Amino acid sequence: MLKEFKEFAMRGNVVDMAVGIIIGAAFGAIVKSLVDDVIMPPIGLLLGSVDFSDLFITLRQGAAAGPYATLELAKKAGAVTLSYGAFFNTIVSFVIMAFSVFLLIKGMNKLKRQKEAAPAAPTTKECPHCLSTIPIKATKCAHCTSSL
Repeated sequence: MLKEFKEFAMRGNVVDMAVGIIIGAAFGAIVKSLVDDVIMPPIGLLLGSVDFSDLFITLRQGAAAGPYATLELAKKAGAVTLSYGAFFNTIVSFVIMAFSVFLLIKGMNKLKRQKEAAPAAPTTKECPHCLSTIPIKATKCAHCTSSL
């Protein structure tokens, strides 16, 4: 059973999938940082110094009564919140990730089409007299002995 598991785990597809998942997780962290640290601060500044990660609606007050300045303070007080700012950040992250994957797949498909588009040069031709297949460099047909 251990031998079968080793064969399964070391198959090319499983290893490729594992590498893809690890790289995908790292890419997700990069996109999250891009959205949270690079894209959203200027957008928030343009909209009047708004930090999107701290946009929330208090559904129920916590132990300490609000209003709460940040989402973190609301969570510490035990308030129930609707964190629509964090959701907006997640949507922006998803759109960037989906667009990146789209561009990657589009590039791979383009490379695949270029490889498939180049047809191989023919290596045979047809004898005009007996219609048998002969090598393209032949000067005499091997089947009917006609000169070509």
